[in-house]
Amino acid sequence: MAVFELSEYRTRLRKTKEKMAAKEIDVLLVTDPANLNYLTGYDGWSFYVHQCLIVLLDEEEPFWIGRGQDANGARVTTWLNENHIIPYPDYYVQSTERHPMDFVCDILKEIGQSNATIGLEMDTYYFTAKCYTQLKVGLPLASFVDATSLVNYVRIIKSDKEIEYMKKAARIVENAMQTGIDAIEEGVRECDVVAKIMHAQISGTVEFGGDYPAIMPLLPSGEKTSTPHLTWTDEKYKSGIPVILELAGCYNRYHSPLSRTVFIGEPDPKVKYLADVVIEGLNATLESIKPGVTCEEVEEVWRKTIAKSGFEKESRIGYSMGLNYPPDWGEHTASLRPGDKTILEPNMTFHCIPGIWLDEYGVELSESFRVTESGIEVFADFPRKLFVKNATKVY
Repeated sequence: MAVFELSEYRTRLRKTKEKMAAKEIDVLLVTDPANLNYLTGYDGWSFYVHQCLIVLLDEEEPFWIGRGQDANGARVTTWLNENHIIPYPDYYVQSTERHPMDFVCDILKEIGQSNATIGLEMDTYYFTAKCYTQLKVGLPLASFVDATSLVNYVRIIKSDKEIEYMKKAARIVENAMQTGIDAIEEGVRECDVVAKIMHAQISGTVEFGGDYPAIMPLLPSGEKTSTPHLTWTDEKYKSGIPVILELAGCYNRYHSPLSRTVFIGEPDPKVKYLADVVIEGLNATLESIKPGVTCEEVEEVWRKTIAKSGFEKESRIGYSMGLNYPPDWGEHTASLRPGDKTILEPNMTFHCIPGIWLDEYGVELSESFRVTESGIEVFADFPRKLFVKNATKVY
């Protein structure tokens, strides 16, 4: 039931092993659920307990290790053979006496890797300090090296099939964004708007349904638009305030994020001006992108464009994204910011989100895109403007 051809998974595994060999890594322990999915197709809401993939340089298939009751999930979603699916007993789950990494240590000893050089994804959400200490205790002769982004950088250039899934995600986010904008009205509860958005995200289109996005809808309103990462309340919308919507469509775990800003009533001139600045900067930035330019060169276009209007922004304006699980749809590789000298290549995919958040209000507009042979292809087809609801004039 894996969602890609076996040949694509084998290509991904080969590229991963090439990076392992270059870093003199014998064994790679993969704990990021997105990387498990990328290499094997494994797809389950089981990342709240410890699970991993053991990749060996000299072994054709990796070994999946996870909770016993999740083993059938590996059997029905991955391309792995039965003898490469290794479940651990439930008494390892959230125990104060033993840890799943003790089980992993035993497996590594059994397959002759007790003194290997082992790469660990040390700065990921699901690899804990306890994981590391148990591995150190259980494998005292092994050498451990940081391999946090090794698989992530294999993922950074997408296949045609991955791009196809992200385009489907874009169709979903177009519907979800329009649903949200249509639902925002004075007197309507924030939570009711988000309920409609989430229904649109999951129901998808007539042709295909949606998956759960890695991030919940972010909808700060009023003064809360001065910061980007707030969700919603049960308060009712009032006239005279901005509302930010940052959403994603998701298909087979591949995302297409999109953000827009709405104003309820006659737009505050300060908000309208800031929206114009953000739109001008976003347009100029997207027009500058092509293969061969660096991430920092892209950000420089944005920075110089908004500086003409007297604005500056310290945070990055985008990041590589695509396949992921909660809590983030970003890939944790390239960022559009000063100092990132990553050279853009065809089929890299980014979420460019150059929002500006001031002390009392903010504006966001964003686009997800892929780098093409000559420029970019924006995934979503959605008006790039400040949306105005219930105004007496047309804006």
